[in-house]
Amino acid sequence: MKFWKKMELHTKIILGLIFGALFGVIVGPKSVLIKPIGDIFLRLITMIVLPLVFSSLFVGTASLGDIKKLGRIGAKTLLFYLITTVVAITIGLIAVNNLKPGKYIKKETKEQLYKNYVNSGQINLKKVQKTSLIDTLVNIVPKNPVKSFVNSDMLQVIFLAIMFGIAATLLPEERGEPLLKFFNSVSDVSIKVVDIIMKFAPYGVFALLAAIIGKYGYKILVTLLTYSLTVVLGLFIHTFIILPFFVKFLSKVSIKEFLVKMRDVMILAFSTSSSNATLPVTMETVETKFKVPSYISSFVLPLGATINMNGTALYQGVAAVFIAQVYGIKLTLAGQLTIVLTATLAAVGTAGVPGVGIITLAMILRAINVPIEGIALILGVDRILDMLRTISNVLGDAAAAIVIAKSEKEI
Repeated sequence: MKFWKKMELHTKIILGLIFGALFGVIVGPKSVLIKPIGDIFLRLITMIVLPLVFSSLFVGTASLGDIKKLGRIGAKTLLFYLITTVVAITIGLIAVNNLKPGKYIKKETKEQLYKNYVNSGQINLKKVQKTSLIDTLVNIVPKNPVKSFVNSDMLQVIFLAIMFGIAATLLPEERGEPLLKFFNSVSDVSIKVVDIIMKFAPYGVFALLAAIIGKYGYKILVTLLTYSLTVVLGLFIHTFIILPFFVKFLSKVSIKEFLVKMRDVMILAFSTSSSNATLPVTMETVETKFKVPSYISSFVLPLGATINMNGTALYQGVAAVFIAQVYGIKLTLAGQLTIVLTATLAAVGTAGVPGVGIITLAMILRAINVPIEGIALILGVDRILDMLRTISNVLGDAAAAIVIAKSEKEI
């Protein structure tokens, strides 16, 4: 017991993942019985996201005291997210066009995969809604702030927090100060709650991974091995080479330092498959380990958890071309460019929760005239690949916070 107490948190979480995977393989489908433990952990950490985001973002905005500075940081943030998303999709397209995983799927394998997952595919396709970029922009402005909090609509909450923060800076100091102190306390308490919740992380990730392995098994990975490896290769290049290079080149933080200090965040992202659930830990990490000011982290990171989906965009590019290859559809350069554009726009509206990438993938398939039913072919491995692409998503957010803090001469 003393040995366990002395162990660092990231080591405990890694052990939780290893034993969770072994438990899932050995026990099999019955592993889902312990999933409620993982669900409770996920709910606990998701619970604190909204109060932390709103309070931190309000305090950060109100503390700026300069609207021009907020606009400058916002422009840098959006530009960084746009560039890294396009780079991620491009890496995915290069990998899938060269490895051609769709050509290795035999007809009988295709029919079996489709048979196993077609019902799930149809259920997901019913959720697809056509939304334009204009609609997405309009929906950022909440009609009912309370409803925005109830529905956990992050973009609307972010908009509300920024508006309140700007208004607080325009008030006389004695009028805005009480509200600033209140939300400062809320932010501090939220971070403390995160510290308490993370003590349960090893047990939560154990249950989550055991349930996933038990439910889906490892055999499905073998069936779609080439496709899975293509996605993993693209994610590896973007996550561990491209993003650290951006950080090294633009902020002078070494690649090793960046990856080592972000290990807890990456492990949690993998375990939960949720950028939103990982957000409190991401914020705490960049502020304490990289000395990023809270006014930058509280703006850049919540926004990133909502609109910056590097890993998801890369996966969608690979999946779209893979499905086209399975159906024998040759995509022209125009079709590939359509994937880049659609995946980039879809990333803006993608919520940072598990499994939502499948819904936005359907939008991309529609745009390039590939049968949407093909999604059923990849549903078996989606949950496992979702865990991997979430690492890329959160690492992209953290990289942006560090780079922007450096550009503002804050670190």
